Amino acid sequence: MKDFIIPPKDWSRDMGTPAIRSDQHVTLSVDGLSVTVPTGTSVLRAAAEAGITIPKLCASDNLEAFGSCRVCVVEIEGMRGTPASCTTPVAEGMVVHTQTDAISRIRRGVVELYMSDYPRDALACNALADSELHAVASAVGLRDVRYTEGRNHQRYPGNAEGLPLDASNPYFTFDPSKCIVCSRCVRACEEVQGTFALTIAGRGWDSHVSAGMASDDFLSSDCVSCGACVQACPTDALLENTVIQTGTPEHVVKTTCAYCGVGCSFDAHMRGETVVKMVPSKDGKANRGHSCIKGRFAWGYATHADRVLNPMIRDRIEDPWREVGWDEAISFAADKMRGIQAKYGRDSVGVITSSRCTNEETFLVQKLARAVFGNNNTDTCARVCHSPTGYGLRTTFGTSAGTHDFDSVEHTDLALIIGANPTDGHPVFASRLRRRMRQGAKVIVIDPRRIDILESPHMAGGMHLPLRPGTNVAVLTAIAHVIAAEGLYDEAFIRARCDWDEFAAYRAFLLDPRHAPEEVEKTSGVPADLIRQAARQYAAAPNGSIYYGLGVTEHSQGSTTVMAIANLAMMCGNIGRPGTGVNPLRGQNNVQGSCDMGSFPHEYPGYRHVTDPETRRIYEAAWGVPLSDEPGLRIPNMFDAALQGRFKGLYCQGEDILQSDPDTRHVSKALSSMECVIVHDLFLNETANYAHVFLPGSSFLEKDGTFTNAERRINMVRRVMSPKNGYADWEITQLLANALGAGWDYTHPSEIMDEIAMTTPSFAGVSYDLLDREGSVQWPCNAKAPLGTPIMHVDGFVRGKGHFVHTEYVATDERTGPRYPLLLTTGRILSQYNVGAQTRRTANSLWHPEDVLEIHPSDAENRGLRDGDWVQLASRAGATSLRAKITERVAPGVVYATFHHPQTQANVVTTDNSDWATNCPEYKVTAVQVSASNGPTEWQSEYAALTERARRVLPAAE
Repeated sequence: MKDFIIPPKDWSRDMGTPAIRSDQHVTLSVDGLSVTVPTGTSVLRAAAEAGITIPKLCASDNLEAFGSCRVCVVEIEGMRGTPASCTTPVAEGMVVHTQTDAISRIRRGVVELYMSDYPRDALACNALADSELHAVASAVGLRDVRYTEGRNHQRYPGNAEGLPLDASNPYFTFDPSKCIVCSRCVRACEEVQGTFALTIAGRGWDSHVSAGMASDDFLSSDCVSCGACVQACPTDALLENTVIQTGTPEHVVKTTCAYCGVGCSFDAHMRGETVVKMVPSKDGKANRGHSCIKGRFAWGYATHADRVLNPMIRDRIEDPWREVGWDEAISFAADKMRGIQAKYGRDSVGVITSSRCTNEETFLVQKLARAVFGNNNTDTCARVCHSPTGYGLRTTFGTSAGTHDFDSVEHTDLALIIGANPTDGHPVFASRLRRRMRQGAKVIVIDPRRIDILESPHMAGGMHLPLRPGTNVAVLTAIAHVIAAEGLYDEAFIRARCDWDEFAAYRAFLLDPRHAPEEVEKTSGVPADLIRQAARQYAAAPNGSIYYGLGVTEHSQGSTTVMAIANLAMMCGNIGRPGTGVNPLRGQNNVQGSCDMGSFPHEYPGYRHVTDPETRRIYEAAWGVPLSDEPGLRIPNMFDAALQGRFKGLYCQGEDILQSDPDTRHVSKALSSMECVIVHDLFLNETANYAHVFLPGSSFLEKDGTFTNAERRINMVRRVMSPKNGYADWEITQLLANALGAGWDYTHPSEIMDEIAMTTPSFAGVSYDLLDREGSVQWPCNAKAPLGTPIMHVDGFVRGKGHFVHTEYVATDERTGPRYPLLLTTGRILSQYNVGAQTRRTANSLWHPEDVLEIHPSDAENRGLRDGDWVQLASRAGATSLRAKITERVAPGVVYATFHHPQTQANVVTTDNSDWATNCPEYKVTAVQVSASNGPTEWQSEYAALTERARRVLPAAE
């Protein structure tokens, strides 16, 4: 594979104004060059399309034209004066001159005035060499500033001291003295991010950028640290602290973010092997040049002092760790696993793949189980998050993935969001949705908690259905009842794309009075009139889309809820065109890919069952070994088998199952009963407390490969620095496999992808050359779709006819009562990610240093609790302590906790209830009691002591 290094001149090519979508075009002349562009395009962008650069300061191609800086003026034949090219639309036959003596004088004079108000000492600053202001000054031929240096209006806005440097944010600094009040940061905060945290305060000479109230700084304001303002600033008034500390970069490598399932493309700006900054790629098809705090700034964990860089082993988990070389560690692990199989049988060991590792690495781990261990004992974190998505969408549509690309949101008229919190969990997608809402799209949120998307400024309208946790199926079926009863369904679509007789039976099921909103209100707590309004709005929307998350799947009826969602989409014809679809918002960066790569115990890559002889023959021929036709153990089955003495060895790559899986006590007992637990990760995580082998992993910055995001988009991950542990993760898996006699000989991840393409129909056309050329593609990518498939089920469903499934509501076994009267549901927060192993080792912890429990004021008052008090959260499974946050976001009777910090061990209270079809845990419904506490529980204290003992490392031998 070729190196994908972007030449410096192409780092930040900006077309000046956004692209215009239009079927009509005009032709004009720019400096004698003929150029044809869509009607409505600005002269500035038309010139850029012709390869002509017009200097600018206030304009950017991700912002609407503003026309304030007057640097981009041009002359247009037949038009008086010198109009700003950013705000002037093209016209047929227009003749534009961008370089005349008069224009040059005007531009030079304007830029000189800006420079006269710019601190002279900053002109020599190294950081300035990378700023647009410096480049524009050079472009207009400005060499000297004639004006004597006077007071800088940002340093002295009406007072002697002026505006102070704002270094409150740990990731960037705002120097008001360098600000020219171009408003690009304010506009980026509004138009791109949608937070509206920044304003221009004051007037005239005293005008300046303000982060909220006069008493606010960037840290205390509504700023979410997405970096859009920093990226927009042309003068380095807003500048990354890493640039201030390290200097300007020397080269750029394009890669993919390793956080959530949005899959943002980033340009890693490098100085040697040091990351200077991460800038969202403008050509990233998932993020379109935007980012969030995690991808933009929270990559420092890759070089954190906590990283373990040397392999470690120990005979018993009570022993301290002993650092060893790679050969000894791999031999130790191989001998242990080989011995376990010899003693307990072939099925006594298994693997857990990682949703944070690449497709290629995940493929090798499941291959290790099947081709080397000789069983199908492979599972992944999707078991505890999105396995119901695979089951539900495969049953109804025929595929185990979302139907549409993220660009589709630009065409939606109504977004129904259920069990998801996009602003915290998938913030870049949320920004795109907010933009569409400002353009008039409506939103319906079905969630026990009021989420931030409902507070979006300038949105057309929002509806919140605050259902009781565990009643998703009842509410969705009631919505479908209204659509069926009032004849709001799309009969033409159903007759063409589904089985009409099957729908008729489903309609009869829906019309049963027990599914009426008035009946469902008794169960769900959602007012019947809200259910009816939501049904009518969704059915009436020209393009209705559904987005959902773990609040759908992590239930005892998770698979049923996914099928209820699919039923709704089919009923209203909202499948197969832009602006519609069923779109699961995946939590981790490669959870879709880990499923695609065959991580489940019953499926090979591409979701083909292990009992299918034709599929088995493909892999037996490719791998040269016979393969088992017996489905393997799911993660919960592994734990149960371990406690029964039948499962004794586990290779766990990149997942912290002790912190992330439910019923922590059960997991810890299962791990303790195993004879060899191999943890392959960046840090000594909670699972490593019970491990016998620790294999240090590599971060996304240290490897090549691919991730697959929530829209099925396969994105390249490119190595920007050498692996600090000596190996990429795929190489470590290969070392272990070969120590067990596998004889693998991969030399680069591209060879693994070639094997994936050779054996997996949906990936048949995928190669690194294609991804380098196209940037990314969405599977299925094969002979029928050589450039991928942005929208699925356009002309028909993959399974043939869409399948309507009866969605009977079955109440969870978890019930409230006198001892446990409240219902706990869990979720994430913007600044932290999953179990926090990465984000807790960055400055993101400044925003969320500990987990909190949200509780309604009435429930808090009944218990004598105040905001910030320590409280004990107890369930039938266990208890933990954390601080209370009193809020009306949750309804009375419902509490909400985050789960990012191991000190909390939130899953010690969750039960072992799970989805009927997939064993996905029911994290979102736990009966609890909340009471005042003096601090950590006995369990937390014991666990802290255990952790301290388990992480002892013997000093290195002299």
